[in-house]
Amino acid sequence: MFFAIYIIFFFLILRLTVTVFNFVSDPKLRRINRGYTDLVSILIPARNEEENILTLLQSIYSQDYSNYEVIILDDDSSDGTYDICARFAAERPAFRVIKGSELTGNWLGKNYACHQLAKQAKGRYLLFLDADEQVHNGLINSAVHRMHLRRLALLSLFANQQMDTLGEKIVVPLMHYILLNLLPLRLVFLSKNPAFAAASGQFMLFDAQIYHQYQWHKLANDKVVEDIEIMKRVKSVGFNGESLLANGMLSCRMYKSFAGAIDGFGKNFLAAFNYNIFSFILFLFFLTVGPIIITMTFSPNLIVLMAGLIILTRIMISFLAGQNVIRNVILHPLQIFSMVLIASSAIQRHLTKTTVWKGRRV
Repeated sequence: MFFAIYIIFFFLILRLTVTVFNFVSDPKLRRINRGYTDLVSILIPARNEEENILTLLQSIYSQDYSNYEVIILDDDSSDGTYDICARFAAERPAFRVIKGSELTGNWLGKNYACHQLAKQAKGRYLLFLDADEQVHNGLINSAVHRMHLRRLALLSLFANQQMDTLGEKIVVPLMHYILLNLLPLRLVFLSKNPAFAAASGQFMLFDAQIYHQYQWHKLANDKVVEDIEIMKRVKSVGFNGESLLANGMLSCRMYKSFAGAIDGFGKNFLAAFNYNIFSFILFLFFLTVGPIIITMTFSPNLIVLMAGLIILTRIMISFLAGQNVIRNVILHPLQIFSMVLIASSAIQRHLTKTTVWKGRRV
């Protein structure tokens, strides 16, 4: 029993240490006032996004960076996505929409859409965005500055998450919780080891010359979590990659319900553990069963220490992610329970190879 308690607290303290490192190093994109004029190609793959796409396009049109082109690829949508984009682009010369080609070979849908978009782009930088986002003033200029400053081949940002329903508030914070609890984010840039790789497909900014040379999406054509795979490949061939928090300059509403969030996270949560089911289950065991074991000791000192470590971790991550601290602390047990549901879905899909996203098997 004492050995189990020792291991559980070692696990809690190790995760707290990673969180403290992230909190102190504050891995956020800094807002820069210096103006840049490099042409940025903003590339948006869109499949059945009629409810989201107009908000993104309007936010791009309203933001403060001037030298850009926007190309939207309609990926065989069955709704009004293409028509909405075409009407918007008709009155704005910097915007255009194209029809995607049929999937071929081992390509997955989004990867193939991004590959096609890159072929159409003329910019010095290629910025891939998801259709359910909003960009804000300072984002593109600050990101381009970071590319110059760090001589990056790839900069990826983790967006601030918009959560309106209770179901979203229970599930969506887990993304930042897992990220900032397991990985010292600064090491993505500081370490040359490809194992320290993290990225978000919600914002992928590439040096265009290097992208066209390596065709990163083609190299990851059959990967469900192509963002992390691309970051690994960027680092493995000796280029600089960096992942940061968007610091309020990019926002996203990923899902609109509890069920939608569980389903969405279930398709890619295993990627954080390199698809190692054993390590995923072990992590989940310490996260869920560990606190129960400590509670069953009925030792006030141990229980208070455990609760303090968990609460302190949640406070720091919530501040970093720009989320409501009190809400995340109160909802922590429900969030951990939802992680069990996500884990069950992720493992089942991985073993049976039945992951489906937007009507396609992936």
